[in-house]
Amino acid sequence: MAGTTPGTPRVLRAMNDRAALDLLLEHGPLSRTRIGKLTGLSKPTASQLLARLEAAGLVVATGTTAGRPGPSAQLYAVNARAAYAAGLDVTPQRIRAAVADITGATVGEFELPTPGRRAESVVRQVTGALDGAVKAAGVTRADVHRMVVGTPGAFDPSTGRLRYASHLPGWHSPTLLGELAAALPMPVEYENDVNLVAVAEQRGGAAHGHEDFVLLWNEEGLGAAVVIGGRLHRGFTGGAGEVGFLPVPGTPLVRQVTKANSGGFQELAGAQALPRLARELGIEGVGSGPHTEVATALVARAAEAGSGPYRQLLDAYATGLATGLASMVAVLDPELVVLSGEAIVAGGEPLRERVQAELTELAASRPRLVLGSVRRSPVLRGALESALATTRDEVFDTSR
Repeated sequence: MAGTTPGTPRVLRAMNDRAALDLLLEHGPLSRTRIGKLTGLSKPTASQLLARLEAAGLVVATGTTAGRPGPSAQLYAVNARAAYAAGLDVTPQRIRAAVADITGATVGEFELPTPGRRAESVVRQVTGALDGAVKAAGVTRADVHRMVVGTPGAFDPSTGRLRYASHLPGWHSPTLLGELAAALPMPVEYENDVNLVAVAEQRGGAAHGHEDFVLLWNEEGLGAAVVIGGRLHRGFTGGAGEVGFLPVPGTPLVRQVTKANSGGFQELAGAQALPRLARELGIEGVGSGPHTEVATALVARAAEAGSGPYRQLLDAYATGLATGLASMVAVLDPELVVLSGEAIVAGGEPLRERVQAELTELAASRPRLVLGSVRRSPVLRGALESALATTRDEVFDTSR
């Protein structure tokens, strides 16, 4: 049977339905009159549209405009229970899971520690984290329409194996994706964690409205995400943005980088480089512990310092970050660079200004640098946004 052709009443109705649903997501509850004005539809057509969406379970009547100027009118909102999506943020230390309703509100979260390098079933870890979030949300696995999992590295589309993340134990089996698919009732997508931070910043953060940008991330590892023409650029094996392996001046040339799980840029400006640099500058009481925590504390103190070794630390860190960024900017010429990750945002505007000044001298093009604004669980937020985008496309399609 031939498919529906563009321009037919059914397709036009579906387009109007989706426009109305998107407006309700953006603005919250709206009256029939307001929806008609925003969409350009007549009152009778807007009434038919809302009746159709209400019958489909996609919108619900929610209160009235009583108390506002003018006659009282019924308000409508997207039915938050129409569908749910889930996201997972996976690191070697823990799996953080969340469930969001179709409006984007997070309704359940759960964190499952995975300490050490114990060879525990990844399938059991993933399902345990998901079940914890689902229980907190008051729904079931079957209610989750789609899930996106964020991990370091990337799954090679030609082999299905995780690459560029040798520090993530248990995730490198060639049968893992098949085992997870068999254990989970919903479609599951896998995405690089830094790419998901870029999704979060593009949907509702510092990169909102920008089509070409680079996001530089520094926490457990140094990585980047590349967005070109509004879309993530992943590369042939999913390794676009693995800039921690980038050879840069100022560090020895690292060979066999995948075995070393490091490279020049990581050694120059990664979180593990900051404690070493601080000691070289004579800073005492650097402390020990996870690299990210120590580095973040050092950068925060350096950003507050007016002079002395801490200010030297901030200058050296800015130069290191700008050195790697200069190579990226020379190839990509982005409109915007977003600086993100705890070991960067702790430096605030003092660090951003120094990186901008250094990059201006090192690169021919001069993109604007901004700090990331999605600070709470940005990988998890990006996973939810990615899962929600596809879920809405499928659930809101009334042409079927």
